[in-house]
Amino acid sequence: MKKLKKTACLIFATFFMMFFCAPKAYAGSSLSAITSDSIKEKQDKIKNSETERKNLESNLSNAKALKKELTALKNDLTAYITKIDSQITELEENIAHYQSLIADKVEEIIEMTAELEEAIRVQEEQYEAMKTRVRFMYERGDSFYLELMFSAKSFGDMLTKANYIERLSAYDRKKLDEYTAVREWTQLCKDTLEAEKEVLDAAEAALEAEEATLQEIRAEREAELVKYKQQIAANEEMIAAYEDEIKARDKLIADLEKAVLEEQKEIARQKGIVLSYDGGKFTWPSATSRLITDEFGWRTDPFTGRSSYHNGIDIGAAGGTAILAAYDGVVMAAAYDYSMGNYIMINHGDGLVTVYMHASKLLVKKDDVVIRGEQIGCVGTTGRSTGNHLHFSTRLNGTYVSPWPYLKGTK
Repeated sequence: MKKLKKTACLIFATFFMMFFCAPKAYAGSSLSAITSDSIKEKQDKIKNSETERKNLESNLSNAKALKKELTALKNDLTAYITKIDSQITELEENIAHYQSLIADKVEEIIEMTAELEEAIRVQEEQYEAMKTRVRFMYERGDSFYLELMFSAKSFGDMLTKANYIERLSAYDRKKLDEYTAVREWTQLCKDTLEAEKEVLDAAEAALEAEEATLQEIRAEREAELVKYKQQIAANEEMIAAYEDEIKARDKLIADLEKAVLEEQKEIARQKGIVLSYDGGKFTWPSATSRLITDEFGWRTDPFTGRSSYHNGIDIGAAGGTAILAAYDGVVMAAAYDYSMGNYIMINHGDGLVTVYMHASKLLVKKDDVVIRGEQIGCVGTTGRSTGNHLHFSTRLNGTYVSPWPYLKGTK
């Protein structure tokens, strides 16, 4: 009788271990969803990370090649400035891409680190549970199963106990398979995390290299324009060519106005906008700077050293500073010109147009409807410019006018 009670206790203890000693966190963990598909997904992630890292290392800009290409254009300032502005824009886009990639990778690494820590925790809990189970079976040996079978009171009872034994064996096999899967998953998590860290390192190195290349190209551009300024002051032929460029730029603006004004009245009508300037005050077109580096009106031209008419105001600001639409309107042009660099024209109605020059980036396109204070671009030094600034002009009925009456009192 005592032996039977002892056997019953062993049966109870065994099933207690089966259902209560297994790691509870595992049952409710996301790791319970480990499948061949999820494992393949991790393996693919590792392969993709390796490809991504190699691409980062192979796609870097070659500063020497860029400078060599520019050297061949130095005798043609128009072609030189156009090309170097294009290169600078490409480098800035690469830098923005790397910065975004780095931010994404940091987020992924944080998530993967948490996933790895959870996998390690579950693996350790499973291992401890299996050790307890193995120790129990070692101590009891085969006598446990014999005692269980010999304690049967009938053939039916023996079949029931045989079913218990089968369930115990199946349970052990299941737990071993689960432990093996979690070990494989944990290693995949480690490998994926390591691969993503390598991509992050490569992205940071690429960012540093592109920033260094950009700095070199910008210095090259500034030096060439300074050299041009020194040459032009004593060269009548160069001065005449420069003045012709300014006239051509003003003609481009005037031609655009004529071609687009009527067209945009219809666009505004279709979009339900009343394209009419109501006399309101402008928003200051630079988001953070009010530094005026050159005024509207007659001045000494920085290139020729002669008296010339400056058709707007220059606002000195750091590269990348937001350029804001001065007032509601429709974009007449958002393009590149050798002299103006990246420029924007906005039609405010009733013959009033604002012009924004030398942007590093354009954030609007022709026919976009913009509202007062909306960001339309970023301050830069594209075109015929020797430093980051925004050239801001106002035109009324085809003629440049002082922007100050529209800007006074702006905040």
